[in-house]
Amino acid sequence: MSIGAHRPAGIHLLADFHGVDPVLLTVSAEIDALLRAGAEAAGARILHSHFHSFGDMMGVTGVLLLAESHISIHTWPEYGFAAADIFMCGDAQPQLALQVIEMALKPASRVVQTIERGAAHVVAG
Repeated sequence: MSIGAHRPAGIHLLADFHGVDPVLLTVSAEIDALLRAGAEAAGARILHSHFHSFGDMMGVTGVLLLAESHISIHTWPEYGFAAADIFMCGDAQPQLALQVIEMALKPASRVVQTIERGAAHVVAG
């Protein structure tokens, strides 16, 4: 598999989802499928994934390794809370991945931070 070069500049979204139905935050295979759907919607290429369930009706932690960077999630069903981290460079559109994840989790509220990464700045000298 050959991987084309991506610009280092990208968008990093940090999303906190509050008031999520705990049942949606407990099944690692379903959360894996959700993040995969988000990556595909964003136009990202999935290289690898790893998800771990902490037990029946317990939280999940997982990551998709992307050619364009990554998507990770950590869930706390006992608090109805999920934290997602979506970083993509190149032509991928992380906002589209965020939309897919948010639509599926249906949080009562969310807080999203957007960070521009790797943008070249000219230093006066």
